[in-house]
Amino acid sequence: MIAKQQKKLKQGMLDNVMRQFNYSADNINLNPNIRKILSITNNELVVHFPVKMDNGDVEVFTGYRVQHNNALGPYKGGLRYHPTVDIDAARALAMWMTWKTSLAGLPYGGAKGGIQLDPSKYSQAELERITRRFTYALGDNIGPELDIPAPDVNTNPQTMAWILDTYMSTKAPSERSKNMHVVTGKPVGAGGSEGRDRATGYGVFLSIKFWAENKKVSLKDKKYIVQGFGNVGYWTSHFLENEGAILVGVQDASGSIINENGISVEDLYKHTMQHKGAVAGFNDATPILNENFFGINCDICVPAALGNQITANNADSIKAFLIAEGANGPTDVEAEKILLEKGVAIIPDILCNSGGVIGSYYEWLQNRNGEIWQLDEVLEKMHKKLKESFNKVMKTALEKDIDMRTAAFNIAIERLEQAYVQRGIFP
Repeated sequence: MIAKQQKKLKQGMLDNVMRQFNYSADNINLNPNIRKILSITNNELVVHFPVKMDNGDVEVFTGYRVQHNNALGPYKGGLRYHPTVDIDAARALAMWMTWKTSLAGLPYGGAKGGIQLDPSKYSQAELERITRRFTYALGDNIGPELDIPAPDVNTNPQTMAWILDTYMSTKAPSERSKNMHVVTGKPVGAGGSEGRDRATGYGVFLSIKFWAENKKVSLKDKKYIVQGFGNVGYWTSHFLENEGAILVGVQDASGSIINENGISVEDLYKHTMQHKGAVAGFNDATPILNENFFGINCDICVPAALGNQITANNADSIKAFLIAEGANGPTDVEAEKILLEKGVAIIPDILCNSGGVIGSYYEWLQNRNGEIWQLDEVLEKMHKKLKESFNKVMKTALEKDIDMRTAAFNIAIERLEQAYVQRGIFP
């Protein structure tokens, strides 16, 4: 049953991104030849590799890296460790990354990948060996000027440090220092950037703040719910709480909790650190059924977990007036129609969670140029970059009387179309 649900989820993500792309392509009358190019991926890599477990047994893992498009620059995108990772999921996520980097005005294309596994079932030593072996299997299909991975679901700065070290060990000693920017999202001590840890969540928060300012709405005392309390969910909540907003519900893989009077973000974070990242069992909240989570009475909903979480089955129950997509593809096409008809605003993923790739770009630049920036400098640059993107999307949406997702897609795809028109198609 679970396997069928996961298969449906992955197929749904690819179907969603293609429907979104085709709708936008029709909307802007995209050149049919360029439409053919953008509708498929450039490269798809599937690797099978053996790893020795702590008990001496050998397991064979399957890893993926899909490179969708590099018309604007090197491929860029995360690596996730999750049972739902497969070629279709990687295709969908890589395509979203192409739109995201284009919309943000970055010199990047889109890629995505990962390993099909549940990391909670493996020790830290096993995860290190799995990561290093995967990196070795990818070989020169990644590189600082070719394809730059970053953290995603169930991967973190430590994962990136292992990839960096493994990749650099395959290079001649004289070349190693030139490859520090093969991955982003590294620990600060291993070449990472101040602020990269909070970049995605900070970007989600800023998107909400910009929207609220545009609509002349105060965030103070606004109630919000967050699906997923990992890196993105925590930092989004942290910044929203600082603005006076009130967290009333959280859901993750361990279950769903609610407290209409408010949940302390820092107290919940401490609880998750002591309980393997799980929100279940938090004393200052009441557990509720997972299927009732999106129906919690709130003003803002932040899906920051996996794709296809808001569907036609639960969209009607949503009471929030704003959905800020911290995850990639959390709202399916049918659900979006229902929500827009209800007057619910949606800040689309390719805008809302682009803080992560913007932060990665700044880390990449620092490594490339041998520079080290301070935290306030990084956050200031992120604020400016995200504000530019947000204003473009809002302006386009208002001028053309379209929703924010269509506006964001139009801007992203038109930038790619312009690049192809100006450069031509080889040969």
